[in-house]
Amino acid sequence: MARRLAHPLLLLGVLCTSVATLHFHWAPDRVSPLALVAVIGYLAVLERVIPYRTDWHPSRRELGWYSVYFLLSMVGGALAQGVVTMLVELVGPAHPALPFALEIPLALLVGSLGDYLVHRWSHHNRWLWRLHGVHHVPGKVNVANNGVNHFLDVFVAQSVVQLLLALIGFSADSVFVVGIFVLAQGYFVHANIDVQLGWLGHVLAGPELHRLHHSTDLDEAGHYASDLSLWDHVFGSFTWRPGRVPAVVGLTDPAAF
Repeated sequence: MARRLAHPLLLLGVLCTSVATLHFHWAPDRVSPLALVAVIGYLAVLERVIPYRTDWHPSRRELGWYSVYFLLSMVGGALAQGVVTMLVELVGPAHPALPFALEIPLALLVGSLGDYLVHRWSHHNRWLWRLHGVHHVPGKVNVANNGVNHFLDVFVAQSVVQLLLALIGFSADSVFVVGIFVLAQGYFVHANIDVQLGWLGHVLAGPELHRLHHSTDLDEAGHYASDLSLWDHVFGSFTWRPGRVPAVVGLTDPAAF
């Protein structure tokens, strides 16, 4: 039962948070950190209830250095938000370009594409890989080490996506709703939980797909999207099939980064 309800309950939480924030006019910059804590807490509990691999639970020592990287990731995200806000005030559209009902799906598609391209480029550009490779150092995949990132990697990725959405003219409300969904999905796919989305995995990314992304076997290490699987299909990086699991995760060549 927990396996079947894990993802639907997460999406329900995203929906309720988004609707309540817009209805009661809560401040998004206060809601987002609380949503982050709630998502991490929810998935951390599920990792104990329905773990994919018990040996992928983080040790106390690992939690210590994961926490340091998590804080640095928050710094990178905050810097990106500051830069984007400044640039949008200078050159951004004064009013949303689209009706709100169209903004959310389009913002999700555009933001997901931007994130996919930046992520894929980070794997194939040697300079960006020196930043992004930090995320692939751990030899296990769990919710705690989703925050293991170089702060400049976070800064680059978030700056590109947020600036793209803002300059196109999407409203702050639509960007907030999409952001909460992307946040939840990003931690969900990285969780050490025994959940399989089945056919839905061809639409939304899931843990069984993202584990392949961390595989040391580059023939199966596609899946650059953490929200919509659409772009992996479009650009030929969708490698999952039923029963396919990575033998080893981590860095293929530690000396390369």
